[in-house]
Amino acid sequence: MRPRKEPSPELEQDRNFVVALSRGLEILRAFGREGEALGNRDFAQRTGMSKSTISRLTYTLHKLGYLSHDADTARYRLAPPVLTLGYACLAGLPLRKLSKPLMQEIADYTGMPVAMVARDKMSMVYLERCKGTNALTLAIEVGAHVKMATSAAGRASVAAMATNGYPEILEELRDHEGENWTLVEPGIEAAIESYLKRGFCTSYGEWRSDVNAVAVPLLPRDGSPVMAFNCGGPSHSLTRDWIESDVAARMVSLVRRVSEFAS
Repeated sequence: MRPRKEPSPELEQDRNFVVALSRGLEILRAFGREGEALGNRDFAQRTGMSKSTISRLTYTLHKLGYLSHDADTARYRLAPPVLTLGYACLAGLPLRKLSKPLMQEIADYTGMPVAMVARDKMSMVYLERCKGTNALTLAIEVGAHVKMATSAAGRASVAAMATNGYPEILEELRDHEGENWTLVEPGIEAAIESYLKRGFCTSYGEWRSDVNAVAVPLLPRDGSPVMAFNCGGPSHSLTRDWIESDVAARMVSLVRRVSEFAS
């Protein structure tokens, strides 16, 4: 896992930016979905922070109840109060309730899962998911992350941000991908072109070799982050031809209807 970056010099010089708080949140973000227990050495590897800083942060988070601590192994786990933050976030997204019936319509029609996804730094996190009827579809649940650069949902979000007042996202993504940028840049450029011309973005075997997907971004008018609606599944079932001739148009219509409901 690549170490997370420390706050930029600009942020550290911002009098309103609390560096200690940002570092404490990075400790919480260091945990994966596997529910593993982490020691201070693990946190150091995953965040890039010094062990002395981490020991103070983990001690504080433990005292506040956000981390549980096993004295025998000197390892920490996320504690139940963290769930309060996650559920409060989901409850504060009225688009989830508005979108779900429309998402389920397409999931029922295609047999493929349809998801509502948002950016989480340089990846995308699932906020809602409607299951399809195809037994071979991906078992990606709410809270799971996918790569921004190669997933259809990630590309849709990048394309929307890059062409709607946030071109810096391309620099951020280039910096995050490092040497891998030359491999993913053509897909990003194609996604931006597809979004501008057709209103949707695709990923044909680029996120996973056996998966095809189509996604459409939604730019909320209330200042909320860019969302993306994604439909993906096995490439032998959700073929490129089916996406281009049918499924993509249904996804564009879904986002248009959600946008109308939300306005």
